[in-house]
Amino acid sequence: MNLPQRLGVLTSGGDCPGVNAVIRGAVLGGTVAHGYEFVGFRDGWRGVLEDDLLPLPRRAVRGISGLGGTILGTSRTNPLSEGGVEAVRGSMRRHRLEGLIAIGGEGTLAAGKALSDQGVNVVGVPKSIDNDLGATDYTFGFDSAVQTATEAIDRLRTTGESHHRCMIAEVMGRNAGWIALHAGMASGAHAILIPEHRVALKQVAAWVTSARDRGRAPLVVVAEAFTPEGQDAPYAPRGLDTFGRPRLGGIGLALERELQQLTGIETRATVLGHIQRGGEPTAFDRVLATRLGMAAVGAAAAGRWGTMVSLRGTEIVNVGLEQALGALKVVPEARYREAAVLFG
Repeated sequence: MNLPQRLGVLTSGGDCPGVNAVIRGAVLGGTVAHGYEFVGFRDGWRGVLEDDLLPLPRRAVRGISGLGGTILGTSRTNPLSEGGVEAVRGSMRRHRLEGLIAIGGEGTLAAGKALSDQGVNVVGVPKSIDNDLGATDYTFGFDSAVQTATEAIDRLRTTGESHHRCMIAEVMGRNAGWIALHAGMASGAHAILIPEHRVALKQVAAWVTSARDRGRAPLVVVAEAFTPEGQDAPYAPRGLDTFGRPRLGGIGLALERELQQLTGIETRATVLGHIQRGGEPTAFDRVLATRLGMAAVGAAAAGRWGTMVSLRGTEIVNVGLEQALGALKVVPEARYREAAVLFG
């Protein structure tokens, strides 16, 4: 008797609104259109290396597209340093898997590319609230993160106006300032600070003072990787993560001290942090994530291993994993200049 072909699904790296919609799209699309069976690995690559998995029949993904987080769990386990290619191959053989669908960001896709180069069948699904992955116009989770950040910043604005304070909102953005740019523009920030564009603190203070002089409560939105002019590196007091990247966070609090000293305006900073990654995905992200999940299974069925599903305009296409990792998508200078007209 011929057994159904099987695919493994894993979610790795930071959690992100829309991950569950990808899982649902993959399982439903793969079951209906291609007759696949699915298993899910718990906690990303750790589950692959430790044989920690669960079956994913249709009933297991019922109603999950609107849920935040990931039903499979996640981790930052690096399979190349903690088990290697042979460990992944062995897990796939034991569970009779044709290939893996890896849902993740830069680190996950880099691991997928390295495994693919060694003959492991992998299809990637780009996941990043930062929207910084190359070769795709948008990543799911970005729209949800911007919506969450905007709602929080709107609330900061009202308390700032009540107390005549300068309010600083620190948002995520490891390599790119897309969340800060979009949430800052949406909330009417008087200054938006992103890693792609260095600004002197005196200039930020001038924008803050200008807003105060017009009777406004100044509002500053800053990406966590912003580096002020004259400093060498982003603010990263917590060391490195498992992929060797700086653990960012805290630039908002540093700016609080500096701007209050430079302007004499009472200043308060709020680090939004993981609140941007949690909660329910927006409708846009649910639709995009579902389409990406279905397309990933379609790529597996067609034997397009070593690729990533990508949004180009309104179409879902396949690109090589090397394209996804070749260049980060950063905020162009023209987009920043467009927003800067509104500063101060």
